[in-house]
Amino acid sequence: MLLQISATTDFEHMFDVAPVSLWLEDYSAVRRLFAQWRAQGVVDVAAHLRQNPECIAAFGASIRLLRVNQRTLELFAAPDQATLEASLDQVFRGDMFQSAIVEVQQLWDGAPEFANQTVNYALDGRRLDVRIRGRILPGYEDCWSRVLVSLEDVTEQAQARLRLQRSEEYARGLFEHSPVSLWVEDFSAVKRLLDEVRDQGIRDFRTFLKVHPEFVERCMREIRVLDVNRLTLDMFSAGSRQALLAGLDKVFRGEMRESFAEQLIDLWEGKLYQQREVINYNLAGEQLHIHMQFAVLEERRHDWGMVLLSLVDITARKKAEAYLEYLGKHDVLTGLRNRAYYMEELSRLTRKGPWPVAVLAIDLNGLKAINDEQGHGAGDAMLRRVGEVLAKAVDAPACAARIGGDEFSVLMPMTDERGAQAMLDRIANMLDLNNQFYAGQALGLAMGLAVAAAGEHIEAAVHRADQAMYAEKVRYYTALGIDRRRD
Repeated sequence: MLLQISATTDFEHMFDVAPVSLWLEDYSAVRRLFAQWRAQGVVDVAAHLRQNPECIAAFGASIRLLRVNQRTLELFAAPDQATLEASLDQVFRGDMFQSAIVEVQQLWDGAPEFANQTVNYALDGRRLDVRIRGRILPGYEDCWSRVLVSLEDVTEQAQARLRLQRSEEYARGLFEHSPVSLWVEDFSAVKRLLDEVRDQGIRDFRTFLKVHPEFVERCMREIRVLDVNRLTLDMFSAGSRQALLAGLDKVFRGEMRESFAEQLIDLWEGKLYQQREVINYNLAGEQLHIHMQFAVLEERRHDWGMVLLSLVDITARKKAEAYLEYLGKHDVLTGLRNRAYYMEELSRLTRKGPWPVAVLAIDLNGLKAINDEQGHGAGDAMLRRVGEVLAKAVDAPACAARIGGDEFSVLMPMTDERGAQAMLDRIANMLDLNNQFYAGQALGLAMGLAVAAAGEHIEAAVHRADQAMYAEKVRYYTALGIDRRRD
């Protein structure tokens, strides 16, 4: 008898001083409730509770609290058990009822114990994330009148997980909705290949790539794309990530190999942050000029297992720059080189040759009369036709330019008298074809040529060509009986 009293006393003492919240409860009414539901034909209790949420409340109301320990009172900010019992509607509310389905299911399936994670509330309003473990005590399996329930306060861990989840969602949102194309890639296999080359004693990596260009291709194949954001799909005309990944051979080709070789050289030299301009292609085959920034993430510098690339489409800027450059060197009306480019080329040939240099001076006949009689629109049309003729007849390295209102010139490096005459004849043939194509006003050109030998000033040849052209122009106007001074 004394042993039994001692054991009971020890149990009560341990129950009261336990460091976790303990609840001794009577589930006998729950057992009877289950019997009623079974009699009503309930088979899937979880579905039944979801369809009849009032039954969850009935389950909670069937549990009778017998005793709680001191830790429970502290956790729930209750001065005593009576106050806690009177306030259970504040403790068990809101989120808890749906999560209770988990423990109902376990008891319904005949398990002598159950576990769950749910939400309770302290009497001071604090939300408590708790892990519940319950067990029907031995000897009470047939009546469920004694069930021991422990509550572990996991609020801090749950909040930490929630903060982590929100942080991940925030980071994911920044990634997905970034205004630039973002790629996450794995370069670890590339690092292994570079390390293998270094281990072979290679020191001049640039020369190694020239001797083994296939190494660049091999490294490109070893890159693994881990993720891309939404703007990337739009930029590269991809309907999905899968479509983009399947078409990477179309995206990274041509000029990309040369820029990737430079990227490998930078990595070889330890430059784990890089930026450069590259050319890619979208899946529709359109060329994209890209400003790329490349960074190995700090925590993966040891293996290059995660690399972040940001790509900015600068195609529009490049087109604008190219157009401005074009305007700086071309005559807008005729499409030929302009006077600024002509003077620059003339200076370059004077310094470097190659010799001999032939010069062809050309003047459009009758432009003033056309402008006076038909308007400047008609005159501009004739100038455009001169541009068409010279563009068709003159090929690089020769250069055709409009150097004045109706004045044109062709510079021909490494061309002798015979070659210059062949160019003059080609222009004349193109002029005939142009006049056959355009009805109405015939296009007429006065042309003169001269050749500067090595050591001779090209300006002297330009002057001779001009003189020959003017002589041709005088003959043209004399034949027509027109006073040249009026044109």
